[in-house]
Amino acid sequence: MVAASRFLVIGGAGSIGQAVSKEIFRRNPRKLHVVDLSENNLAELVRDIRSSFGYIGGDFRTFALDCGSSVYDAFWQADGLYDYVLNLSALKHVRSEKDPYTLMRMIDVNIFNTVKTLKQAGEKGAKKYFCVSTDKAANPANMMGATKRIMEMFLMQHSRDICISTARFANVAFSDGSLLQSFEQRLQKRQPIVAPNDVKRYFVTARESGELCLLSTLLGGNRDIFFPKLSQDLHLQKFSDIAVRYLQARGYEPFLCRSEQEARELMHSLPDEGRWPCLFTASDTTGEKEYEEFYTGNELPDMERFRSLGIVRNPPDCDPQKTARFVRVVEGMKASGSWSKEELVALFFEMIPDFAYIEKGKYLDSKM
Repeated sequence: MVAASRFLVIGGAGSIGQAVSKEIFRRNPRKLHVVDLSENNLAELVRDIRSSFGYIGGDFRTFALDCGSSVYDAFWQADGLYDYVLNLSALKHVRSEKDPYTLMRMIDVNIFNTVKTLKQAGEKGAKKYFCVSTDKAANPANMMGATKRIMEMFLMQHSRDICISTARFANVAFSDGSLLQSFEQRLQKRQPIVAPNDVKRYFVTARESGELCLLSTLLGGNRDIFFPKLSQDLHLQKFSDIAVRYLQARGYEPFLCRSEQEARELMHSLPDEGRWPCLFTASDTTGEKEYEEFYTGNELPDMERFRSLGIVRNPPDCDPQKTARFVRVVEGMKASGSWSKEELVALFFEMIPDFAYIEKGKYLDSKM
């Protein structure tokens, strides 16, 4: 299927986007175009592909573009002939929802850019539109997860016009910007390791994330949401437990500190003794969910089709009046040039009545 097809990967230079792009490339597609804002990450993707897989007979190119821009629209109009359009672009950090301006950009990237590129794909006759979701969209407790849940609503609404599928999956271990990646950076910079001791998450490897997205794209039916089945290899892990194992794998024993100041001070002496200062505390910031889940009690997953994957099958029953109001209110805020986070939170509660968001007045950026 890949060898006979043309692919566009939007957001293809992020951790998941690179994984997907490599899974497509190694199967010799007719055409693979990759779009992303980060020209540095695109350069690394090309270096990685050339060093690992070499070359293909098909058309492989990268473009440093913002899919929400008019320049991207011109790029699309000049070609736009793809069998599969995969959108991996996203603002994924809970810490990005702390202010009303970055939060509005999260809405633009996670929701409005999805709707825009989805419509474009339908107009040019693409076979399938795939957009990545997240486990945090199931019973969301933060604005990031809620944007992805609302994105899923828009996907279901437009599934009458083009075949769509998506995937909810766990945290990608050591992906760009992740807490696990920060463990590596803390060691490189000789800084303390900090992690919550009460937050559990599921993890998959980068390649597993790419395979999951490609499987959903090629084998998913209309409105299918793929997710990894729980197994002996996939279960909830505490960040603090991972930090301990990570340090031990690097030859260090964790030394538990009582404060940020103590942890910083002990960095001058303990590493030379084979010990690494750590601060493990309970989570007290807005948007942190104690555990993760892939589907809600109102969704009926199909656990039989695949051995390692489950599927949530959805009816196209999204309320178009609800999504239209969401667009109207957000566009009105942007047109006025002024809006508050409280107004956006209230709108999200309209869209998701059982939204589990609790404002605690403290965000991750206020901690080490």
